[in-house]
Amino acid sequence: MSTIAGVPALTVYYDASCPLCATEMLALQRLGGDLRLLLLDCSASDFDDVDIAAVGLTRAELMRCIHARDDRGNWLHGVEVFERAYRIAGLESVAIVWGNRWLRPFWDRVYPWVARHRMLLSRLRLNAAFGWLIERAARRAQRRALACQVDRCDRPTSLF
Repeated sequence: MSTIAGVPALTVYYDASCPLCATEMLALQRLGGDLRLLLLDCSASDFDDVDIAAVGLTRAELMRCIHARDDRGNWLHGVEVFERAYRIAGLESVAIVWGNRWLRPFWDRVYPWVARHRMLLSRLRLNAAFGWLIERAARRAQRRALACQVDRCDRPTSLF
């Protein structure tokens, strides 16, 4: 997925006041490059965005469930945002898990619960575990990419 004429591959509307959300999104942005993932914090009570207003979304909807707009103007929400963001960040193995056709119904049911309880989960330090897992997955992806560059490609044995 490339960036079209300076437009980020994915613009993510997320709750930066949530440590779990912020940890995950900032780690993915760091991995995906500043130009590929644009993060917009919708947690401020005065949040206002012309693109959001144009499609009739409200701040309350953004705070209930993560939303994103891709470089073609298509809107995504919930689990599909994570699948795309992980792919853009170069964590294909994690993106595959998010998008797996057998696991997707599970993720679609679990994500709303996680989103509702994200502050509690952050207080339980789940954000630290998520940050660690993302960094670990990134290191593994980087090692696989380096191995492929020297003609020693192999399939990963695990995701993390």
